[in-house]
Amino acid sequence: MYLEYYNLHEQPFNVTPDPKFLYMTGQHSTALNHLLYSIQHRKGFALLTGEVGTGKTTLCRSLLSRLGERFHTALILNPMLTATQMLRAVVTEFGVECTRSDRLGYVTALNTFLLGVNSDGHDAVLIIDEAQDMSVELLETVRLLSNLETNSHKLIQIVLAGQPELRTMLRSPSLRQLAQRITIRYHLSSMSRGDTAEYLKHRLSVAGGGGQLHFDDDAVNEIYEFTCGTPRLINAVGDKALLAGYVSGSDAIDNEIVRLAISDLKEAA
Repeated sequence: MYLEYYNLHEQPFNVTPDPKFLYMTGQHSTALNHLLYSIQHRKGFALLTGEVGTGKTTLCRSLLSRLGERFHTALILNPMLTATQMLRAVVTEFGVECTRSDRLGYVTALNTFLLGVNSDGHDAVLIIDEAQDMSVELLETVRLLSNLETNSHKLIQIVLAGQPELRTMLRSPSLRQLAQRITIRYHLSSMSRGDTAEYLKHRLSVAGGGGQLHFDDDAVNEIYEFTCGTPRLINAVGDKALLAGYVSGSDAIDNEIVRLAISDLKEAA
């Protein structure tokens, strides 16, 4: 509705995890570099955690987009599965065909695939998002995948991404073997007020926004106070604010418009 009015070619505050909209704060850049290092140096396991809406999924998608052609990748977005279902999901994501539909069949087919990938001088990467929803049994199944290795390195690099509860889970004695294998860890925090302002500018710019369209300082303050710098909440407020700005015929989004947007969000909650 407001796209034509603001000369935007797409919605700047869509909640889908589109990597091109990722605003690289200092911590997001550091997190991405940590994950790339873990994968490129075949460290086996890496852990990315953060509160809800801090950009973990978008960062994972950005990570995938930055890996070169020598990397075979698999992304699991919903890990609330049984162990057998997880193995089937992994081989399916890698495009591996199996002749047997049981755990041993999946693991055997995956091992054969990974050995072939390795012989070609390539690498395999598995990313599991929302990993805090995994059971202890399922996390152990994933740990066992890291046993697929040559004499010199792991055949599969695994990234676990999840909410802070995942860190608590990994402190459990029953998961100590997995925790000991995670050599790279990074926790994403919410953005600062300054990063919030730049985040708003970045997303408007990517969506084609130019000219007079902007959030003024008081509007940014209002957004930061309400969202505490959480990207997902910022997107929700930003979208509502642009709609309110369109209705009021305003190019500059001020704090009054933002307050209307926040009020609308609270009523809908």
